[in-house]
Amino acid sequence: MSANVFERLELKLHQSGAEFSVLRHEPVFTSEQAAAARGTPLASGAKALIVKAGERFVLLVLPADRKLDSKKARAALGVKSIRFATKEEVHDRTGLEPGSIPPFGSLFDLPSSCDPALGDQAAINFNAGDHAISVQMPYAEFLRVEQPTLVVLT
Repeated sequence: MSANVFERLELKLHQSGAEFSVLRHEPVFTSEQAAAARGTPLASGAKALIVKAGERFVLLVLPADRKLDSKKARAALGVKSIRFATKEEVHDRTGLEPGSIPPFGSLFDLPSSCDPALGDQAAINFNAGDHAISVQMPYAEFLRVEQPTLVVLT
């Protein structure tokens, strides 16, 4: 399914007229490895996390050089509890492994929330459904296409 996710993402970006580029590289499994393979700053990485917020699953997007602040996320999402989805829950909802999820919850019928700190970077980079495929696009284009809710998560 991972190739299917990349194809769906690429189609979505083409159909929306988004500016983006694709980079194929060796498989990477951490944000630091991804930034090194891409030759980009760690802060430009759009880290996509699937969490269970209250009773529903949501996709959270934050800069790769930051960690999720659970207290801020709970407040921003208006829930009492939040936890990371298990590897199995991530796979059930996306068909992907953690670390390969693009920051487009819309591809998986998940609401997306993005930390505005990601906008400190003109361009963002992210894995695109595969540990060996990255996409780079202007942050403004990501906002236009995905239309995530902007909330402080870090």
